[in-house]
Amino acid sequence: MTSTEERLKDLRARKAKVEVGGGQARIEAQHARGKMTARERLEMLLDEGSFQEMDGLVEHRCRDFGMDRNVIPGDGVVTGHGTINGRQVYAFAQDFTVYGGSLGEMHGLKICKVLDMALKTGRPVIGMNDSGGARIQEGVASLGSYAEIFFRNVRASGVIPQISVIMGPCAGGAVYSPAITDFVIMVDQTAHMFITGPEVIKTVTNEVVTFEDLGGAMTHGSKSGVSHFTAEDDAGAIDLARDLVDMLPLNNMERPPEKRTSDPIDRVCEALESILPEEPNKPYDVVDVIREVLDDGGFMEVQADWAKNIVCGFGHLGGRTVGVVANQPKVLAGCLDIDASDKAARFVRFCDAFNVPLVTFEDVPGFLPGTSQEWGGIIRHGAKLLYAFAEATVPKLTVVLRKAYGGAYDVMSSKHLRGDYNVAWPTAELAVMGADGAVEIIHRRRIASARNPEQERERLTTDFNETFANPYKAAGLGYLDDVIEPAQTRRHLCRALDMLADKEELRPARKHGNIPL
Repeated sequence: MTSTEERLKDLRARKAKVEVGGGQARIEAQHARGKMTARERLEMLLDEGSFQEMDGLVEHRCRDFGMDRNVIPGDGVVTGHGTINGRQVYAFAQDFTVYGGSLGEMHGLKICKVLDMALKTGRPVIGMNDSGGARIQEGVASLGSYAEIFFRNVRASGVIPQISVIMGPCAGGAVYSPAITDFVIMVDQTAHMFITGPEVIKTVTNEVVTFEDLGGAMTHGSKSGVSHFTAEDDAGAIDLARDLVDMLPLNNMERPPEKRTSDPIDRVCEALESILPEEPNKPYDVVDVIREVLDDGGFMEVQADWAKNIVCGFGHLGGRTVGVVANQPKVLAGCLDIDASDKAARFVRFCDAFNVPLVTFEDVPGFLPGTSQEWGGIIRHGAKLLYAFAEATVPKLTVVLRKAYGGAYDVMSSKHLRGDYNVAWPTAELAVMGADGAVEIIHRRRIASARNPEQERERLTTDFNETFANPYKAAGLGYLDDVIEPAQTRRHLCRALDMLADKEELRPARKHGNIPL
């Protein structure tokens, strides 16, 4: 009969085998690529000593292609739970040293168990992807596990925060799990995401493209919008994931955690008095406005390199997490286009799902004109942003800084979409369009018949500006709650946020709406 001591020795030997994954040589190869191992990543992500592994002894069940002679405990993914700054989270990290991190049946089911447990307990999930894709030897069983993961990602969407950190290859069907999650962080020069690789593309379309150009971090951060953050290395990506978790609630039934700050809520923002140029068409950086208003100037921008004509990100006001959406006048004059609408709409919907109040800084001359925008479906895409703001029931605060023209005025969290606190600076212009265009339409005949058309046009434009290029018409109709001094913006927003802290707003019962995708 085997003694207890022998059983313990056997257990320890098995656990030791789990710890080394694919072996020392492959661990060294991983390090040579500038990449951490799966366990090193989890140790850095989670508070020291807090990681509790699950399913470390799971093995694959494949017996084809000699796989029965190549069984490694853990099956290429390390899963479990731990804490980030004392708050419980679930996490998994694919292990590239074991079968190239390829996903087989049991590998996938381990991830499914983590997602199931996270959903049961209302805890965020952070997945660290580093995988060669589906395990070919396991065939459809591998594909089935992918689909099981996708289903759980969808079921957890809007219930628990899901963060994907891409730290190596992520190809084929594997990319759809990160795409469903709330945020994607990619490591520059190391991470790659694509449906079909360069070789297949060359065969099918005769295009020649590198891995980096096709699906690298900079490509997805600036061209496709698939990625939300780009990190220089594994450590930077993990720091971003930890910072994100600190901003967010554990689940959709909780409020975001509050952060201690010594920044007074009634701080006068003197810099805002001179931030707007005297010339109404001259650009400025709206991020300067955002940082001046938020606690301690802290702002975590999301998708900073994509659709730069709109700015989205997280910060704090009076210690409370807020989501910020702002038109960026220094790019495309702050016009809304297809990509900007998509970017902001998804961010707004995330904030609404997780009880994050929305603060909108508006300076928008309209939607970007042109055949490429119309043929690309700007109507449909712009409607997404309108839909997102109208659907949102979290506190919605809007500050009109300068221009608010046409349909874009409506779309940017206007009072008509049930904005809770809408104010404007005295520099704001709320109108159907700018003075030049309006005068050309309204007074075309008068200008044409005038003795001096150019002088008449200038006189009518000045008259229009004096009458309509201000916030007072809108304030008189109740579309604005107040016109405020720029320096008092922070004080007004903090007080409004306090007033709206217990806001509740119901919507009609339904299965779900039909957002124009």
